[in-house]
Amino acid sequence: MAKAIGGRLAPGFIVAICFGIAALEGYDIQAFGVAAPHMAPELGLGPAALGWAGSAAMFGLVIGALSGGWLADRFGRRPVLTVSVALFGIFSVVTALSNSFEMLTLARLATGIGFGGAMPNLIAIATEISPPNRRAMTTTSMFCGLPAGGAVVALLAQAGGDALDWRTIFMIGGGLPLLLAPVVFFFLPETRPAPSEDVDPRVMRGLFTQGRATATLLIWMIFALDLLVTYLLLNWLPTLVVAKGFTAADGASASFWMNIASVGGALLLGWTADRFGYRWLLVAVFAGLAAALYVLAQATGMAAVIAGSAAAGLTVVGGLYVLYALAPTYYPPHIRAAGAGAAIAFGRLGSIGGPLIAGELRAAGYGPGEVLMTLIPAVLLATVGIWALTTFCKPHPEA
Repeated sequence: MAKAIGGRLAPGFIVAICFGIAALEGYDIQAFGVAAPHMAPELGLGPAALGWAGSAAMFGLVIGALSGGWLADRFGRRPVLTVSVALFGIFSVVTALSNSFEMLTLARLATGIGFGGAMPNLIAIATEISPPNRRAMTTTSMFCGLPAGGAVVALLAQAGGDALDWRTIFMIGGGLPLLLAPVVFFFLPETRPAPSEDVDPRVMRGLFTQGRATATLLIWMIFALDLLVTYLLLNWLPTLVVAKGFTAADGASASFWMNIASVGGALLLGWTADRFGYRWLLVAVFAGLAAALYVLAQATGMAAVIAGSAAAGLTVVGGLYVLYALAPTYYPPHIRAAGAGAAIAFGRLGSIGGPLIAGELRAAGYGPGEVLMTLIPAVLLATVGIWALTTFCKPHPEA
């Protein structure tokens, strides 16, 4: 399909380029947490200031996802993706050069705008280069780059130890996207179908017209609930494991297995979705997530912690990447990236809220198991939402 639209690269090469973009995003997102212990004392940042600086990228991602999707539907995937990659590369370098809280926060905000602009374009490209029976696998293959990039920066920090300057981490994370941006511009084909004459310029309105309102609202709800659980676990799982009486190394091990399982799980679930459909697979995946959270909440031994962490990673992150493949199918081509961007943006409210909820619950005296148990109703609500979306809402005929 890529050649038919005018590209020169086979779909496999397009997936490889998009995987690289996702990996660099994953690297930079995780880099902040890895660099924080050394960054905070050097810049004189207290916990509150560090939290605001870290959250700035997530707020920027919301802005970027909304604007990047809209711009890509109007001007094309390739130019917007190129600018987005260059943007998060430039401001990752600015992050490395920051010498104050204000400069750091603005740099992270702008970096997040670049992240957000890239993500809906990756989703749209996956949809547009893939036949329906390969769409989920293509999308999950691209987005496996996110945890892979996060694993790379963790290994880099582990290998460098205290001798590794935190600024070097961000210099690497900024330099590589700047090298990749020309590759995107000169080699990635434009996959946006030619816009029709009756396109409504009020793109966001288009997400709610012609019977799409129910699908849009359900997609937003499911994304928000999934990302709430995902980011609560990414930020709090090691701390919650330690609070249950395990060591810090045990907490790190739980996080490691969650990330590793998410990569394998995403590929497995993508392959399964292409062959057997989305509805019952995703219902089973999110029901499995509820079971994994229960196992983690009740775990008293390390074997149960690892099993629960791996199952949670497989279901919550693997399920999210399958949702990335499913969501665009409910929108026509001329608002596909905007639809994906809006879903990502709304979902990121969950990613912002999840860590804050965990902090408030712990401050109120909730034990680690109780925090994990409070996530189960949210997961069950997402399960019902997936069933309703795939049962009552019909994909667009051109998807």
